[in-house]
Amino acid sequence: MRLLHTMLRVGDMQRSVDFYTHVLGMKVLRTTDRPEQKYSLAFVGYDSEDRASVLELTYNYGVDRYDLGSAYGHIAIEVDDAAKSCEAVRAKGGRVTREAGPVKGGTTVIAFVEDPDGYKIEFIQRKK
Repeated sequence: MRLLHTMLRVGDMQRSVDFYTHVLGMKVLRTTDRPEQKYSLAFVGYDSEDRASVLELTYNYGVDRYDLGSAYGHIAIEVDDAAKSCEAVRAKGGRVTREAGPVKGGTTVIAFVEDPDGYKIEFIQRKK
């Protein structure tokens, strides 16, 4: 078994695709539009679906926002340098919600950014 993808419901497909591709550097792997069922999908990631876990962005026609609830946590992405990654996100108009620094009670350097729908994304700095 392996983890294939995580699905996120988004309020504006193009806005979300732009964030994940232009701000976070992912690639659009495939898209599907199902007008009869009133939804569209975009799969984005850093590698192909047969080699890595990816994100499935789902837009349900006519729904522009969701209550994220209190159970959802975050997506984690390994980065070379958390501070530089935050700078890059900010320079492209993204929102940094926690600057790079050690995790509470530890030494691992982390940071948090937020996608346009409010989903949290944790940057975890690769240990050297």
